[in-house]
Amino acid sequence: MRQFKIVVEKHPDGYVAYPLGLKGVVVGQGDSYEEALSDVKSAIRFHIRTFGKEVLAAH
Repeated sequence: MRQFKIVVEKHPDGYVAYPLGLKGVVVGQGDSYEEALSDVKSAIRFHIRTFGKEVLAAH
């Protein structure tokens, strides 16, 4: 599987994570860093499976 850089931000009410280099909006969230990271990885897989390889940004 392709690798993505993932940004994880800490907010007062938890963590938000999103990948760089993917077309469309893909966000994960959780109460901990690990939960947000796991959630965004699942969202990335779902996004690619749903919309196909076209969502992969060309480099």
